[in-house]
Amino acid sequence: MGEWVRLCGVAEAPGTNEVMEAEAPRSEGMPVPICLANVEGKLSAIGNICPHRLGPLGGGWIEGGKVLCPWHAWAFDVETGEADAPETGRVRVYPLKVEGGNVLVEIEVAAQE
Repeated sequence: MGEWVRLCGVAEAPGTNEVMEAEAPRSEGMPVPICLANVEGKLSAIGNICPHRLGPLGGGWIEGGKVLCPWHAWAFDVETGEADAPETGRVRVYPLKVEGGNVLVEIEVAAQE
């Protein structure tokens, strides 16, 4: 089960072919680190931590429609989260929507007992 949370305002979102780091707040627990990417005018949200050496993807750049890690240039598809071959790895892809001037992402809610 997920909840939609505000990541930022549309005016704060990255411009075309840019990325930024953001945190999605949770009602319980630590915020979720997100890489907000604008690929050819379309916003996408993926996990911000590169599985290779834990680099911050939101500090990277867009090339060939992919987010590249600033540390070792691993490239990630914003729709699947998969790294480009020959690398193997994946980051999470978060559902995203723009509503009322806000960029919202859906994050998991901790199970309640």
